[in-house]
Amino acid sequence: MTRRVSTLVLMFVLYGAVAAAAQGPDGAALFEAQCARCHTEPGVQRAPLLEAMRDRSPDAIVTALTSGTMALQGQDLTILDRRAVAEYITGRAASGDPIGTSVGRCESTPAIGDLLIGPHWSGWGAGGENLRFQSSESAGLGVDQVPGLTLKWAFGFPESTSAWGQPAVAGGRVYVGSQNGVVYSLDAKTGCSHWTYVARGGVRTAISVGALDDGHALFFGDTGARVYAIDAATGAEVWSQKVESHPGARITGAPTLHEDRLYVPVSSIEEVLAADPDYGCCTFRGSIVALDAASGDQIWKTFAIPEEPVSRGTGPEGTTLSGPAGAAIWSSPTIDASRGLLYAATGNAYTQPAAETSDAIVAFDLGSGEIRWWKQLTPEDAFILGCAGSNANCPQDEGPDHDFGASPALVTMTNGSDLLVIGQKSGMTYGLDPDRDGAIVWEYRAGAGSALGGIEWGFAVDADNAYFAVSDVLTPEPGGLSAVHLRTGELAWHAEPPPPICADLGVRTGFMSGCDASLPGAVSAIPGVVFSGSTDGGLRAHSTETGAVIWIYDTNGDFDTVNGVPATGGSLNASGPVIVDGMVYVNAGYSFLGSRGGNVLLAFGMD
Repeated sequence: MTRRVSTLVLMFVLYGAVAAAAQGPDGAALFEAQCARCHTEPGVQRAPLLEAMRDRSPDAIVTALTSGTMALQGQDLTILDRRAVAEYITGRAASGDPIGTSVGRCESTPAIGDLLIGPHWSGWGAGGENLRFQSSESAGLGVDQVPGLTLKWAFGFPESTSAWGQPAVAGGRVYVGSQNGVVYSLDAKTGCSHWTYVARGGVRTAISVGALDDGHALFFGDTGARVYAIDAATGAEVWSQKVESHPGARITGAPTLHEDRLYVPVSSIEEVLAADPDYGCCTFRGSIVALDAASGDQIWKTFAIPEEPVSRGTGPEGTTLSGPAGAAIWSSPTIDASRGLLYAATGNAYTQPAAETSDAIVAFDLGSGEIRWWKQLTPEDAFILGCAGSNANCPQDEGPDHDFGASPALVTMTNGSDLLVIGQKSGMTYGLDPDRDGAIVWEYRAGAGSALGGIEWGFAVDADNAYFAVSDVLTPEPGGLSAVHLRTGELAWHAEPPPPICADLGVRTGFMSGCDASLPGAVSAIPGVVFSGSTDGGLRAHSTETGAVIWIYDTNGDFDTVNGVPATGGSLNASGPVIVDGMVYVNAGYSFLGSRGGNVLLAFGMD
C-alpha cells in the first residue's frame, strides 16, 4: 500500500476560539531531546552539526522536518514544535501562519444542537454500512440541479503539500483534518472558521460524529496510531488514546462508531521501513481496536494475523528477521448490527508464507472481537517496497501488492437479501454472501489491476448498482467508471476515461506527471448521480442511468480562499466528495506517486 505512505506525526495543542494564550513550545528543549544526539556529535553520517545548520532558513528546516529528509525524525513533533526547533537552530522566526485561521474567522459561533438529526455525513461511508451513498433528503440536491453547481468558497490548508482528510458535515459545520494535524471546524455555507485543534499527528482519516452524554464528539485517528475524541462544539479534547506501539503503525481509515463503541482500524508503513536492509522485517500486524466512546478505554483488540511474530533467521547485517507480519487495515470497518459482526478489509502480507487473513475480508465479533470468519481473495501476496539487490527482508516470491484499500459495503438489495460488496487493487470486484462466511456470489473485473491499480480507495453503492472507479495508473489506458448490477454482478454501463483536462494547461500526460485519466479516489453517490474525482484534477458528476457526464469542474489552478491562505488545486485522490444539504465538498490536491499536490478544500452549491 505504498501510496498511503506518510511521515508526518504531530503533537496536540488547542488553538483559536477554544485555546487560551498558551506558552509556546521550547525549541531548545525539543532540540536537546529529539535532535542533539545526531547533530552535536561529529561523525554521525549525513547529520550536519548544529553550527552548520544556522545559516539555513527556518522555513527550510520546517520543510525538512515535515515532508523532507528529516520527516521520520520529526514525526514526534507538532507543526508548532517543528517551527520552534527551526527558530532555535537559526535564531530567526519562521514565516507564515501555521494554523491558517488568522483571517476568515466566524463573527459568531452559535450552539450546534443535535448534529445527527438533520442532514449530515459522518465517517467514511456516510454510515456504518460504508455505502458512500447519500439519500435525497440528506443530499438536498437532485439530479436536475447538479449541472448548476458553482463554487461557493475555498479553504486553504497552510504549509501542506496535500489535501488529506475527507470532511464530515453535521449541524451546519464542516469538520476536516489536515496533513499538519490541524482539525478545523468551518461554517458549512461560508467556510469561516469556528475553532481549530491540533492533533499529535497528521490527520488523514475521515471524522466520525457521535453523541456523548453531554453533547457531541468528533472521533478520528492520526499518523502516530493515536485516536481522539474532541468536543464538536468547542474543539476541546475529551480524550486521546494510543492504540498501537509499533513504530510503523498509523491510522488511515476512519474509526467507525456504533452505539457506545468506537472501532479503530490500524495500518502501518512497515513495508516501507523494510526496504532498508538494516531494518529487521517484520513484526507489525494489522488490528481492530474497540474503545469505549465515552472514555477511550480499550475494550478489546484483535490482530488480523492471530499468530505472534517469531524469529525466522538473521539477515546479513545481523538483523533479526521475524514473521508473520502484515495484513494492515487501511480502511474504515463496516458494521453488520443484525449479525453482530464487523467487517474489515486487510492488506498484503510482509513476510512469507503470507497469512491466510491477508488480502481478505475478515469478520470480527462486535462484542468480543473474536474472528468469526475470513475470505481471502488473493493468496500468497507477500510484498515490501523497493525489493532489489540483496535485501534479506524481501520475500523470495514477491506478491503483486493487490491489497484492499477500500472499505467493504453492506447493502440490502431489492430482493431483501444482504450483500457484502468489495473492490480490490487487482481490478476485481466481488459480491459476497455474509450468511455463508463470505462465499462469492459474483465477481466482475473492473480494471487490469496493479500495485497502484484497480479500486484504490472506495466505491459507492445504491439500491441497484455498485459504482467502481478504476485507477490503473500503471497501465497504458488508466481510468474508467463502471456500474455493476448488485444482484447479478453484470455490467450495467461503463464510462470510458475522458481526455485529461490538465493537458490543456500544458501539463505532460502520463504516469508520474500527475496528468492522466486514472480514478484512484473514492466515489460518492446520490439518487441519479455518482461523483468521481480524477488525477487530472477534474471533479465529474455522472448519470447513474447511463454514465454520461452531466457536470464537470476543473480544480487545477489557484484559489482565493476565505482564510487568506494561498491555495492550489490538483489531483483528486484518496478521499471522495461529501454531499450534504445542497452542497458538495471535496479536497483537491493529493501529492503521491503520479498525483499533483495541492492544499484546498472546495465547497460547491446552487445559485
